[in-house]
Amino acid sequence: MAAVRVQSIAMGGIEAIPSQFIRANHERPALNAPSAKIPLIDMSKLDASPDLLQQTVAEIGSAAQEWGIFQVVNHGVSEDLIRRLQAVGKEFFDLPQEEKETYANNAEEGNLEGYGTKLAHNIEGKLGWTDYYFHLLWPPSRQNFNTWPRRPSSYREVCEEYGREIMGVVDKLLSALSINLGLQECSLKEAIGGENMEMEMKINYYPPCPQPELALGVVPHTDMSALTLLVSNQVPGLQVHKDSNWVAVDYVPNAIIVHIGDTLQILSNGKYKNVFHRSVVSKDKVRMSWPVFCIPPGNKVLAPMKELLDDHSPALFAAKTFADYRRCKINKVDK
Repeated sequence: MAAVRVQSIAMGGIEAIPSQFIRANHERPALNAPSAKIPLIDMSKLDASPDLLQQTVAEIGSAAQEWGIFQVVNHGVSEDLIRRLQAVGKEFFDLPQEEKETYANNAEEGNLEGYGTKLAHNIEGKLGWTDYYFHLLWPPSRQNFNTWPRRPSSYREVCEEYGREIMGVVDKLLSALSINLGLQECSLKEAIGGENMEMEMKINYYPPCPQPELALGVVPHTDMSALTLLVSNQVPGLQVHKDSNWVAVDYVPNAIIVHIGDTLQILSNGKYKNVFHRSVVSKDKVRMSWPVFCIPPGNKVLAPMKELLDDHSPALFAAKTFADYRRCKINKVDK
């Protein structure tokens, strides 16, 4: 039996959301959360004079330590490519439901790539107000085009181009974050897997919700990735937890939002902060986002980098393969 999709529920003209989407009182979002101007980084300065390079590296490091999230502009990914990425994603979700279902994944059996409605079990049995499409984006040697949409016909071409371009952004950010820690420029990328580092892309589709004050698109969480790079259709909805309060992220046109994830927090031995965030939904607008998760291969061992440890700074995290770490986090177990 096909799963009931949130998009289909929303299109049914309902005035009240089903009970499985209603959050407990303490989880319900503040839709009027104060907005926050998270750090904004001009990446073109990484290719400028030595003084500007040093200043920008420090700005990136400070944002990673204090916020765990920042936005980058002049990142090298063209506005046209981002527009085309958004267009092919929207076109997929505009397809007839029966056609989208031909790409349905089987998350219960660990087959995450494809079209779905939720990625992880929720102890309370509550669901997020979102559908998604999920697949490996990088490296090219591991792409499985059988899990990618065949319609629209330009989906593959656009996503392959986006993967190449976003990898360039990732390389520059990891270089800056390494230098800021006093490491060699290539250190963090090598610790994440070097040329075997993977990127997963997820298209989140949050339909209009008649009772947005009762629901969440995605529950509060941190990403397992090293970095997550996200673009959206500019409909507000991303909130981050800062200084014991939820604050809404103000989008900057043509910017890419960068999240620090668990992997980078572990490698930096806690010097970089994994950002705790959630997604709220809109009463009358579709919100879409395109996060790309930069992750190590499953067999890569994650542990604080030895160069950052000494008698005064012991390791805060136990060594574990990324596959084990992911399994433990998804299943909410310690080992």
